Amino acid sequence: MKKYARQRKILELIEAYEIETQEELSEHLKRTGIDITQATISRDIKELRLVKVLSKSGKYKYAVMDENIEGATERLIKIFKSSIIGFDIAGHILVIKTLPGAAQVCASAIDTLKVEHVVGTIAGDDTIFIAVSDMKYVDSVVKTFQGLLN
Repeated sequence: MKKYARQRKILELIEAYEIETQEELSEHLKRTGIDITQATISRDIKELRLVKVLSKSGKYKYAVMDENIEGATERLIKIFKSSIIGFDIAGHILVIKTLPGAAQVCASAIDTLKVEHVVGTIAGDDTIFIAVSDMKYVDSVVKTFQGLLN
């Protein structure tokens, strides 16, 4: 599994479960078919800038550090810039082609940026479908993404 897809899965898991240790994270990843070493988990945690926070249940869990959203956003934009191959428009749906394995992390960048008039994203392996609220905003959204690529 590609690094970015694995890291996206880690983010999904820590959002869905109260994961307290690297071992627990490893077990969750194995259940989803991802076999990973402790060293790789440690690197991913560092790169994703995960921290341990106190959960509602009173135990500590991994979470994305809110104060570092700017740093995380910068990293996502770098990945976005280096992974986008092209754009196409289908009505009020913007279709973005990416390098293989990069669509999910690029969609995460789009979601994190909260681009005006984008109402949702769906990502496969190398394609992202972006729903734009109205056809009249599609060109504006495309220009926003093109601006990120420059």
